[in-house]
Amino acid sequence: MADLLELKLEQDYFDRAWEHRERMRRNLTDAPAAAAGPIAQAAQVREAAQRKLAQIAGPNEPIAFGRFNTQDEQFYIGKHAISNEERDILVINWQMPIAEPYYKASYADPLGVMLKRSFTTEGNKVVDFDDIVFADLAAKVAELTEPERWGIDDTVLRDLEVDRTGEMRDIVQTIHAAQYELIRAPLDGVLIVQGGPGTGKTAVALHRVSWLLFNHRSELSSNQVLVVGPNPTFTRYIRSVLPGLGEADVAHRDLRSLGPQPSHRRPEDAETARLKGDERMATLLRAALAQRVRFPERAKEVEVGAGSGAIFDQHEIDAALQRFLPLPTYNMGRGRFRIWLNDESSRRARDASRVTAGAVDAVLERIWPSLTPQSFLRELLGSRDRLLAAAGDRFTAGDVGRLMRPPAERVTEERWSDADVALLDEADELINGFQPEYAHIVVDEAQDLSPMQLRSVCRRSMRRSFTIVGDLAQSTGPWARESWQSIADAVSPDAQVTFRELELGYRVPRQVYEFAALLLPLIAPSLAAPRVVRDGPAGPDLLQVDSEDLAETAVIAAREYAGRGLFVGIVVADDLRESVRDELARHHVRYSDTHDGVLGLSINLASPDDAKGLEFDAVVVVEPQAIADGSTYGLRKLYVALTRTTRYLTVVHTGVALPIGANHRGLTTAEPSVVTHEPVIEAVNAGQESGARTKMIPVHRVANLVSTTVAQSLAQDIREGVPEPLWEAVLGQLRRELGLSATLFDTDG
Repeated sequence: MADLLELKLEQDYFDRAWEHRERMRRNLTDAPAAAAGPIAQAAQVREAAQRKLAQIAGPNEPIAFGRFNTQDEQFYIGKHAISNEERDILVINWQMPIAEPYYKASYADPLGVMLKRSFTTEGNKVVDFDDIVFADLAAKVAELTEPERWGIDDTVLRDLEVDRTGEMRDIVQTIHAAQYELIRAPLDGVLIVQGGPGTGKTAVALHRVSWLLFNHRSELSSNQVLVVGPNPTFTRYIRSVLPGLGEADVAHRDLRSLGPQPSHRRPEDAETARLKGDERMATLLRAALAQRVRFPERAKEVEVGAGSGAIFDQHEIDAALQRFLPLPTYNMGRGRFRIWLNDESSRRARDASRVTAGAVDAVLERIWPSLTPQSFLRELLGSRDRLLAAAGDRFTAGDVGRLMRPPAERVTEERWSDADVALLDEADELINGFQPEYAHIVVDEAQDLSPMQLRSVCRRSMRRSFTIVGDLAQSTGPWARESWQSIADAVSPDAQVTFRELELGYRVPRQVYEFAALLLPLIAPSLAAPRVVRDGPAGPDLLQVDSEDLAETAVIAAREYAGRGLFVGIVVADDLRESVRDELARHHVRYSDTHDGVLGLSINLASPDDAKGLEFDAVVVVEPQAIADGSTYGLRKLYVALTRTTRYLTVVHTGVALPIGANHRGLTTAEPSVVTHEPVIEAVNAGQESGARTKMIPVHRVANLVSTTVAQSLAQDIREGVPEPLWEAVLGQLRRELGLSATLFDTDG
């Protein structure tokens, strides 16, 4: 507990700074009323005052979250700068360069910092604080825990014990050095961040936006920044972070609405979705659109103005079309062709009064029809002849058959799939043109974007400045990847690309991640697991039940967590979703469904895909085998499901809790030695008691294949539970239990 006198001194400072902040608020609130002059000028004053007000924390927020002292100065650091009437700085903004030592100082390089203080507050009341004295720290470096050496202090870990609310919070107070370096990366070029579950990559990307807006004000305004997420649920989850940092005008969009028409979630098989995501579709759409412009079939001539108007033969029309088709957009060419048709018709008509606007438009529509992206794509996908003509030799007959579908009776009744959205966006650019409007774009969960979706994102960029974050181990869509290179090539064929990896996992508890990480050698053998630095309150609770009890057991577990005030996610495969919904209804449990794009404050039902990027206090995973069997990358989806929690995990299953046999669907192209007829690990079975994981793992041949994760866990159990003189005896018994030779554990070969 902090010294009481020191607490009082800190509180006095907080109160004094609070008064000055509220004075700033009153002045800005009164500014519009005090503005004289024309109405337009007063409106400008009002808008400027509103922008400033949005950048000041609310009256109930603390003025600072930390402090650091150098030999000569003392700095309080908060979300926003505060000064007194003499313009003396009382609190510095976390985005200012002068704040850098607070985040980067370490025992190895304190950067002139003698003391770093982190405050615990309730509103603006200082409840407690933690100090790091760097001189003492350097002297005691041998006693440091690993989290402390990596810059993860108690403030970071304590923040994770606060209940989730259904919205992501800012992490300004808990940014650590590795994250701070990424936040401050240059604006120009492309930054690609690989980060495993719980490494904070989304929070880093959002705080990077705030930092860039503060430090590049001459080049970047908040309405020139776009944040793209995978789905509406994720977008709603993160969209409160930037307004909380004073950046209310940043645009948030999700891939399902990134175009002129949002998705209706029309069901579509993975092969069709992958085909629609192929960059060849851009060429097909361009060809199909050009083919809509032509002289009417079976006509020898066209007349503008019936009876005594102007007559044109096919040769004349084709010559005009060749002039206007190469123009940048379909509608630009159509407009220029209409002007030509009107002028020529007026010049050569036998009766000029016949050449009315209606007469010109009637002929124009026959030759160069008016199209919207929706009407064009609906008619294209509904016509085998049009698809074949546009496909040329770039697509097979099977591809054309896969793309075809019966059109709705009206364009307004057409139902669009997720993959259709990028095609509609491409068509919109071809028809109407597109003006890039964003100077910096953040793409989250980017590992699954198709080439067509990447084109959709890139056309919105003014300067090819991107922050791209994701996790290849969680790449599960039709365009799942093993490398970031194809994304780098798509977004930046010329600009500089910087790859970085977040190595510290501090949001997912160690016990949970060690369980989920058993999948990693199978789903992404080239990736290293994050170094997890935080223990959770309990190990995974593995509940084996009969199939008829799956849904009920899951609902009971979720209700128990919710009854403790926790934010809960039930993650279930689509095949079992309805049974869980029925059980929730039978028990009269109120819940939210991520399929509807919303998160509630208590229990939430989610598919593994919709759960990407979300965090819950407690997660209930229903039947891992069904998740693993549900798609080509089922094991990766299971990895997603198991790593959504910050505290508790319950796995309800019938057969095995972790289906990771080598012949399982979802296995990536690992080393040939892994893909054998003999299972790498047969299964992780549930014991009758919670947390029985490490005692129940059959580890045959694990030393060669998944040795790191399991061996570390076993070693820790032995160190904690067995006196050192008995270690050799335990290892000998373990060898006998497993039927293994002694050489497997020998360290000298």
